Amino acid sequence: MPQDQKSTSFVKTMIYTILALMAFAANSVICRLALKDGAIDPGMFTSIRLSSGAIVLIVLVLVSKERRQEKSKGSWVSAGMLFLYAAAFSYAYVSLETGIGALIIFGVVQITMIASSFISGYRMNGLEWLGILLALAGFLYLLLPGASAPSLSGFILMTLSGIGWGIYSLRGKNAKHPLVDTAYNFLRALPFLILLFYFLAQESNYSTRGVLLALLSGIVTSGIGYTIWYAALKGLNSIQASIVQLLVPVLAAIGGVIFVGELISFRLMAASLMILGGILLLIIKRIPPKQKHKQHLS
Repeated sequence: MPQDQKSTSFVKTMIYTILALMAFAANSVICRLALKDGAIDPGMFTSIRLSSGAIVLIVLVLVSKERRQEKSKGSWVSAGMLFLYAAAFSYAYVSLETGIGALIIFGVVQITMIASSFISGYRMNGLEWLGILLALAGFLYLLLPGASAPSLSGFILMTLSGIGWGIYSLRGKNAKHPLVDTAYNFLRALPFLILLFYFLAQESNYSTRGVLLALLSGIVTSGIGYTIWYAALKGLNSIQASIVQLLVPVLAAIGGVIFVGELISFRLMAASLMILGGILLLIIKRIPPKQKHKQHLS
């Protein structure tokens, strides 16, 4: 590839990556904004978010070339994990602050994917075990009793959300045409939303502001945000993709301060350093020696 094309490709990848990370962090901020003051209930927020995301993704598929290249239509298991992620995410943010919620879900997603490698036969060395122990210690510290401790129910729900997204990500890791798979997974999640709405219809409440925030989350930061992330992944390897996502909880915490009026506590900062530092140890250890040398030279 000519040098000019490489430079252009690098710039595009950086722009896509920054926009995608901002979208991921914005999902946490928007959800917290909508649910903190009861502008909308979690079930309705989830329903609007996933259904509007499905519409946007289907439109993107229809105007893209992928629909002519692949007949894949996602899977019910992936759709179930997508629903688990989105529903638990919404209910967790009723009681969790923005930065804490993002830290929990990001940490759990990474640990879920690492645990999958371990179950598949990968054996970790001493440094990797140290990373796991450091991350787990961070979670334990986060949950210690005190004024700044997150609610236990919120922590459990966000953990379930992280497990759901982690499994969903693992199942889509080898997708040849991820946009098509994602669009159909969103569509397949709609029956789960109907069941949720049926059982919780009497408890539903919403306002114009809550609906608009849910639509913003579904259309922009989910539907379009995920599509931008797929574009970014074309220029990132798996190690780079994992490392850049370390920024998401930080961006979400800053967004919580600016838009939600939350404070960043010492507990959150210390737990973030422990959890993200432990995960960073796990990720860096997997960089092949040659790749480490190249990154050092660059």
